[in-house]
Amino acid sequence: MPPLNPTDLLPLPQGPRLILYHQTHHHPNHDQPVSLLPFITNPTGVTHLILAAVHLNSTPGDLTLNDNPPSHPKFATLWSEVAWLRATGIKCLAMLGGAAKGTFTRLATEDEGAFRTYYEPLRDFLRTYDFDGMDLDVEEEVSLSSMIRLIDTLRADFGPEFLITMAPVATALLVGQPHLSGFNYFELERQRGREIAWYNVQFYNGWGSAGTTMWYDAIVAAGWASRRVVLGLLTSPKLGSGFVRWEGLGGVLRTLRSSEPAGEERPWEWAERVAGVVRRAVPLEAPVQQQGEPAQQGPMRPFGASLPTPAHPYPAESVKSLQDLGFNQQQAVAALNATDGNIEQAAGLLFAD
Repeated sequence: MPPLNPTDLLPLPQGPRLILYHQTHHHPNHDQPVSLLPFITNPTGVTHLILAAVHLNSTPGDLTLNDNPPSHPKFATLWSEVAWLRATGIKCLAMLGGAAKGTFTRLATEDEGAFRTYYEPLRDFLRTYDFDGMDLDVEEEVSLSSMIRLIDTLRADFGPEFLITMAPVATALLVGQPHLSGFNYFELERQRGREIAWYNVQFYNGWGSAGTTMWYDAIVAAGWASRRVVLGLLTSPKLGSGFVRWEGLGGVLRTLRSSEPAGEERPWEWAERVAGVVRRAVPLEAPVQQQGEPAQQGPMRPFGASLPTPAHPYPAESVKSLQDLGFNQQQAVAALNATDGNIEQAAGLLFAD
């Protein structure tokens, strides 16, 4: 790929988004911060940073960024560097939720007073650190009405310019597939799509694949506008299953960009390579498929389409044991995801459904 210079990149408000999640704030075994500054001192093309993960713990008012209060001295460098990024025009959001369950069930209470006791510290946190938006990563079963209330409350408190995004797994945007959130994203889009800027979709950990365009195509064929679906990727194989190496990913990104109307230790280098495809002012040409290569660019039918099996972290025999009970592969992986790989609990969950 041709070397990337800052002048090769589109201005920040233009073109496809390049979004980075930042959750590892310090190097392992010590408190030295993982700096964000390389994202602005190198031509990475990053347009949005999502800071993860904010948790609302069982005691009202006990809000943490990962494991510590946001005011902890260890985050002093982080907050100063977030301000630097925002000064360059990069939008900074906070991610709420994720794999640690409890945050959204606490906000889902029907008691309005109890809702306020958990919500108001979140509101104050967003104001204190001057975030541009909030990413909602709902990985626990909650009601559609509770999500609508949270979205409406954020919009009322922060106004029309505040970005509200969501982070569903890929299967959540396909018809009739298991996922993590408990509510129907098609119905949420129908009722509150005007308030949701876009969806940061997880194409990894057994929920989809970024090694081909087929999963993305299937979501678009199910009725989702491509401009609202961000291809969510892992930047390192150490972060989970479904990591796609550049040799395969580059072609997928070029194909998706051409169809648009529109590393763990050194992640800015990964962002720079992606920017060389999706944020380049003069796009690189999409790869030409050779005769005999499986077609990836045609539209996919959301019903009955045969999608490539996504990678997952579970032993094949664990998945097969659940399939032998009458469930399909995606249902088996979804149940194992929900039970941290416990086969007995996964089987009980599948039969309970």
